[in-house]
Amino acid sequence: MVAIRQSKTFLKRLFCINGFACRYSTTNAERFKEFIEQRRMEAHAIARPNPVVKKIDTPEFHSIFTKELNDLIALFERYNFEIRVAGGAVRDILMNMNPKDVDIATTATPTEMKEMFTKENIRMVNMNGEKHGTITPRINDRENFEITTLRIDAVTDGRHAEVIHTTDWLLDSNRRDLTINSMFLGFDGTLYDYFYGYEDLQKRRVAFVGDPDMRIKEDYLRILRYFRFYGRIAEKPNCHDDETLRIITKNASGLSKISGERIWQEWKKILSGNFGIELTESMINCQLAAHIGLPDPPNVEEFLRVSKQVRAFDPKLQPITVLSALLNTPEDAVNLNLRLKFTVYERELCYFLTQNREETATIEDLLTFQQLCLQTISSVKLKKEYVLELLKYHGKRELYQQLLDWPIPQFPVKGNVLIANGAPKGPKLGVVMDKLKIIWSNNQYNMSQEELLQHLPAVLEEVNTKKK
Repeated sequence: MVAIRQSKTFLKRLFCINGFACRYSTTNAERFKEFIEQRRMEAHAIARPNPVVKKIDTPEFHSIFTKELNDLIALFERYNFEIRVAGGAVRDILMNMNPKDVDIATTATPTEMKEMFTKENIRMVNMNGEKHGTITPRINDRENFEITTLRIDAVTDGRHAEVIHTTDWLLDSNRRDLTINSMFLGFDGTLYDYFYGYEDLQKRRVAFVGDPDMRIKEDYLRILRYFRFYGRIAEKPNCHDDETLRIITKNASGLSKISGERIWQEWKKILSGNFGIELTESMINCQLAAHIGLPDPPNVEEFLRVSKQVRAFDPKLQPITVLSALLNTPEDAVNLNLRLKFTVYERELCYFLTQNREETATIEDLLTFQQLCLQTISSVKLKKEYVLELLKYHGKRELYQQLLDWPIPQFPVKGNVLIANGAPKGPKLGVVMDKLKIIWSNNQYNMSQEELLQHLPAVLEEVNTKKK
């Protein structure tokens, strides 16, 4: 049974893209049913004959049952709609982990859910999800639940999908990316697994649902999701299926269609997870580099060397620190930011590392790194964390600890005092102040305002001379 409340424009696009006649007519309802039946036949051809795999009765499963969830279950039962736990929460429970979030799938359409919650005086929040079929009720004014109608991704362009609502759990499972993310869990503990995700999870295998080429072309971000979930599931870093990597390589250019924000969100999780370095190297081997903002060629040798050093410091990597090792120049950092849209902190750290790594590589003097902490960069006060990451980058463990324990002293001269004594306003004021800070640090940070102002004329002359 499928909800067929779709616009004429949508049906025209659907029929055209999926090989049906484009001309809209009274027979389109039949064509629409034919399309759904075609999808159902495709799914049945690769699906498990009986999706019920086992009953779950574990502490992790029971941990999800709050009073609010029990009330929600009772409400849907009362209105004769089915709900099940979907996606990541099922995977976590099967891995003996308490899920952080419990996403719920349902046979009720968004309209039916809204009518039900309105009738029961239940407040709904975050209505932005409704266009994707998600309604978020707040139960007992204590807990929110994201509940999404079962759907088919009918028209896709590699980034977005136009969806059809359905009551068929198999069809919803079939449109998901990976087998380990395609399972459902009933609230009675019944595990529904249509595409052998349970076996893949036991084998720590990451596989696409059905045809990998088709799944990737529906949304090219699934390439990065494959690598991210490999880091979460796999037990060894380089046990990929060769055919899967071949298909990823074939579709690498599709990532050019994906926004930088979405790419960086996934890539950051990859770098922060298990095998983040090895997975990034695999991504580069699959020819993703040019489509995710990296230079051609990326500096893989430096990346592997630096990653090994940083890991020795702290297994919990700062993604930008190791990522910057793939870049050849500060200009590469600028271009990478244009593609991925870093935060201000990430952008400035990436640029700082690429700008300062070569000249500080052989320095073993703490004073040099203390002075870096006192400078400004791009009109932003340079953070001590930047310099600590630079020391991680170089593998300078002893200097890192010394700088970590060093409290930054307060510079005794304010900007307005320098201006009152002849210093220029604007960006040049930062240059003047940085030069005075070097003089101050060379004197063990033991100079008064008056003593520093005595050096101001010479500093101003140096700055003005450089200008000429």
